[in-house]
Amino acid sequence: MPSATTASFSPDDYVWKGLTITDSAAKQIIVLAADDAQVKGLKLGVKTSGCAGFGYTMDMVKEPADDDLVFTHQGAHLYVPLQAMPFIDGTEVDFVREGLNQIFKFNNPKAQHACGCGESFGVE
Repeated sequence: MPSATTASFSPDDYVWKGLTITDSAAKQIIVLAADDAQVKGLKLGVKTSGCAGFGYTMDMVKEPADDDLVFTHQGAHLYVPLQAMPFIDGTEVDFVREGLNQIFKFNNPKAQHACGCGESFGVE
């Protein structure tokens, strides 16, 4: 039996748990999208970054890609590229205030470890 490799992985072969958007995150997504009538929501992705391996990316979405999954809560749309799901499936997306800062927080059950600054995470 051949071993699994990145080249043989197909995200279409899995049943995803999905993402959860908190009320606070939904409100913030709507606020950000309201600045531009063409923006349909935000896209959450993953990139190679930091000392732990991966970092989250968030971008405005004017036109979703064909392979984007969409998660909706209270009218807020969060798009996720299918290729990112193995790294963030089951994640809760929240928007919190920490002192004077306001940030999106990702409670990711797949993140096995994070770097000291909290900017990147690793999965096994």
